[in-house]
Amino acid sequence: MNRVELLKRLDEAAQWDFVVIGGGATGLGVALDAASRGFRVVLVEQSDFTKSTSSKSTKLVHGGVRYLAQGDVRLVLEALRERGIMRRNAPHLVKDQSFVIPCYRWWEAPFYGIGLTLYDLLAGKLSFGRSLFRGRKRTLDMLPTLEPEKLKGGILYYDGQFDDSRMAVGLAQTAVEQGAVVLNYMRADRLLKTDGKVSGVEVVDGETGKRYTLRAKAVVNATGVFVDSILQMDDPTGVHLVRPSQGVHLVLERKFLDSDRAVMIPKTDDGRVLFAVPWHDSVVVGTTDTLMEHPTLEPRALEQEIDFILSTAGRYLSRKPRREDIRSVFAGLRPLAAPKRDGGGTKEISRSHKIMVSDSGLVTITGGKWTTYRRMAQDTVDRAIELGLVPSAECVTERLRIHGYRKGTDFAHELYVYGSDIERVEALIDSSEANRRTLSPRFGFRAGQVVWAVREEMALHVEDVLARRFRALFLDARAAKQMARPVAEIMAAELGRDAEWVDRETEAFEKLADGYLIDSF
Repeated sequence: MNRVELLKRLDEAAQWDFVVIGGGATGLGVALDAASRGFRVVLVEQSDFTKSTSSKSTKLVHGGVRYLAQGDVRLVLEALRERGIMRRNAPHLVKDQSFVIPCYRWWEAPFYGIGLTLYDLLAGKLSFGRSLFRGRKRTLDMLPTLEPEKLKGGILYYDGQFDDSRMAVGLAQTAVEQGAVVLNYMRADRLLKTDGKVSGVEVVDGETGKRYTLRAKAVVNATGVFVDSILQMDDPTGVHLVRPSQGVHLVLERKFLDSDRAVMIPKTDDGRVLFAVPWHDSVVVGTTDTLMEHPTLEPRALEQEIDFILSTAGRYLSRKPRREDIRSVFAGLRPLAAPKRDGGGTKEISRSHKIMVSDSGLVTITGGKWTTYRRMAQDTVDRAIELGLVPSAECVTERLRIHGYRKGTDFAHELYVYGSDIERVEALIDSSEANRRTLSPRFGFRAGQVVWAVREEMALHVEDVLARRFRALFLDARAAKQMARPVAEIMAAELGRDAEWVDRETEAFEKLADGYLIDSF
């Protein structure tokens, strides 16, 4: 993905079929779906791809066991099907993940066992594995750090795991390969209208300040928790669609789980679900579900959310995590459909996606989750076709391979996230002594990977590399902070930036990283 070349296409095109606003999972999915049908597509993102919600998930590709408990079979069926499609199309990023539900009361094993048997049946041919009850001894063999007192056994079941921001990079690359223009740091500033109908978007390049006028047959608002801001551009008197719900995760050392299996606590004291999931060399523990008033790009965890996760995890793990054990804490905002009445809890807010068409013809997609991004995109493009905004064309993403596609991925390989690009990345690393340099004793990242992120993955700032191309900020914020200046210096050489830019980028990232450290709370 070469941003300079893609920018040239903005000047050359008189009209687009689709302008997609938002570069998270939903927007990237829409751009890929539309481009793969042969439409002329441009996507703009105000910051970096997945800067907001889509980089801050629990890293699961799942059918939604808890939605089954709520009786939402349709949502579960859709998610299970999309889970299988996601693994089939991106086997270099999506892998099977086994989970254990620990049972401490006599009724839990049959209760959860019946539910998970139904879960398996609903998955059909796209099942990731059969759920089974395991006795106390075998459960502790699988998860030696589980709290053993009063443990009756555990239910073993299977879902999927992935790296969310790396999947987004793959979607962006695939969309470009399909003919789309995909741009980060490009802010939608104004909706253009002709005879009261939306006919394009005026955007501003955050890197240069240059303005572009993008005429389009269809404009899609896929900005997640920020959809209301675009709706306000369209109609200042319009409705509010989204109520943000905050989800917080803590990242701990792997020793707290000491297993390749994950733990799922189906019902905590306040009815939430809690996961402890191995991810890279760490354990991600979460999440919370707290209604918030206003969306922000960098939400901060609340003290009570941190305390809730620590105390709940401590009841189920023999090795009790403490504040000083937290390597990173991150918060994301879910774009839940706004409740019909004030004061409603998150349980009564829909998790399914919704498509709304304004009187102006603006198409807004919101809700949903990472697992169903492809289906959300298909439904959105189909709606634009139904409205007569663009001509009919069949969806082809069900079997469209995501960039980097590689079967038989060795997930233990330090470069596995690059998929079929591994050999090219290795060649770049080995091309010079400078590129072979290791950037941190904590991680194995090499200088050449920074060069690759700039040249091939549209990384423009230190945060882009350390947060979303490497995931270092999420895994160990203190170690990521120490890498900021070396990464800035490498990027400056690639981008033609000066020493002042290096200083600004280093300072900006260090300030950001402080917000991921428990010391700052």
